Amino acid sequence: MIWDSANIIGLIGDAAMVIAFAYSNISKCMNLALFNLLNLVGAAMLGASLMVQFNMASMALEIVWAAIALFGLVKTLSTRVHT
Repeated sequence: MIWDSANIIGLIGDAAMVIAFAYSNISKCMNLALFNLLNLVGAAMLGASLMVQFNMASMALEIVWAAIALFGLVKTLSTRVHT
C-alpha cells in the first residue's frame, strides 16, 4: 500500500465509521448526533479517497451511507431544536 493522502484520508474515514459502529453497540445511552456525525464524516472521507482510485460499487455505498447519516443528523438536531 502506498501511504499517500488518499489512503490516509480513507483510513481515517474507516476508523470514524468503525468507532461509530462500536459506539452504537457498547453505549447505554447513545448520542445520535455523534453517531450520525461520525458516519457522515467517515463516508465523506472514504468518498474523497475514492476519487483518487475510483470504484463505482464503493462510491455508491458511501453516497448512500452519507445520505442516511445526513438524514439522521438533521432529524436528530431538528428534534433537539423543537423540544
